Amino acid sequence: MFTIGVDIGTTSTKAVLFNGHQQLAVHNVLYPLLTPDTETAEQDPVVIYGAVLEAVSAVRAKADGPIRFASFSSAMHSLIALDASGRPLTNSITWADSRANPYTQEIKRDVDASALHMRTGTPVHPMAPLSKLRWLKKEHPDVFEQTAKFVSIKEYVFYRLTGRFVVDYSIASATGLFNLKQRDWDTEALDVAGVTPERLSELVPTTEILPVTPEVTETLGWDFPLVIGASDGVLSNLGVGAFEQGVVAVTIGTSGAIRTVVSEPVEDPKGRIFCYALTDKHWVIGGPVNNGGIILRWLRDEFAASEVETAKRLGIDAYDVLTRIAETVKPGADGLLFHPYLMGERAPLWDSNARGSFFGLSIHHKREHFIRAVLEGVIFNLYTVMLALDELTGAPNRIHATGGFAQSSLWRQMMADIFDTPVVVPESHESSCLGAVMLGEYAFGDIEEFQEVPQVTHEHTPDMEATNVYRELLPIYIRLSRHLSEEYEAISAFQRKHV
Repeated sequence: MFTIGVDIGTTSTKAVLFNGHQQLAVHNVLYPLLTPDTETAEQDPVVIYGAVLEAVSAVRAKADGPIRFASFSSAMHSLIALDASGRPLTNSITWADSRANPYTQEIKRDVDASALHMRTGTPVHPMAPLSKLRWLKKEHPDVFEQTAKFVSIKEYVFYRLTGRFVVDYSIASATGLFNLKQRDWDTEALDVAGVTPERLSELVPTTEILPVTPEVTETLGWDFPLVIGASDGVLSNLGVGAFEQGVVAVTIGTSGAIRTVVSEPVEDPKGRIFCYALTDKHWVIGGPVNNGGIILRWLRDEFAASEVETAKRLGIDAYDVLTRIAETVKPGADGLLFHPYLMGERAPLWDSNARGSFFGLSIHHKREHFIRAVLEGVIFNLYTVMLALDELTGAPNRIHATGGFAQSSLWRQMMADIFDTPVVVPESHESSCLGAVMLGEYAFGDIEEFQEVPQVTHEHTPDMEATNVYRELLPIYIRLSRHLSEEYEAISAFQRKHV
């Protein structure tokens, strides 16, 4: 049985052809993130729609039989304003766009943001469409008034393919506008955003099956139904086999996330984590971080010119050189701590003003200590998110690690030591696409439960000597970010004024 999993991502759209769960073909289409200034992060929705058509058509051509369905994964938190004809009035405003920050603070002054977070599962933050809508209404009132529908990038794609404005519970639960328990738009959140349900899409389960329009069939030859699917994070958990109690998925790509699956919505009174829908029986809780692999790229580009040149001469990856250098330093980097908030931070701080810092620097610290501290700082930050999950669901018994960082033996072991938990790397080439296909099988009734656990390619257990060192440093790391919260706001204000 041939199926297609599609992932509409921030930097590309990827389609994967599967036979069962065996990956047969992949087609990836890149597109730019438009960043004309430090706060704007947009994309052209028409370009992304074209990328979906190209990617799906390319893998469909590799199948020597009919396609059962195509099921969709998508990045969260995007917002597009459409006119009455369905034409975009704006670009797709992505999760990385921070122009709504002043209006996020305004919302926090106007309403009980904690209660809103508890009902919707999404923190009041510039990434969320809730804040973006307030920003658009205040800063671009003409566009706001002309808008017939406010949609995400997946909703726009499905409108073009099916002729219907529909949004799955998973993408909706990342907007800050969706009441998790009522499975409906939240009345107070809509009032805060200044919209009515008529200007939003119809809410449907993640298992909703839709036919394409006759025009799409005639033009592209697509004769298979579409499963609306869910968001990329929750589907990645499916794809890497992290859907059992006690199993946590940790992903570090450009950014990062830590997630676990629960049987019903979970609320965090301290407002540190998200809660997103997967199915009626599966909900995903966790936290996304802004600062993942992009921090290592910053380290490479700004401070490792000699290492990059060495890597070129040796014909190896520059990151391998950096991690080998970090391995020469003991765990804990001799007391040098790094807070990786170079792009503000989402979980657990939810503070776009947060800034990076080194702490504990002394005369004996050398270049290799800085490299080790940067690597540890990224994992320390993810661990603070894990602490919130521990309080709500209990400590994990296994971590499934994915993303580019999982290729590094040092980083994998570092995670096992810092989290004091076994870390495995499942065989998962395209986890969100595989998760989308598994959800499609669930939608069609081919499976009653999610059961597949991928093969393990690497496994690491904690080194207790290193774990004990990290246990001494972690409380200092956590206290520092709390002490600096007011200074983050002050220094970011200075930077906005002078940089």
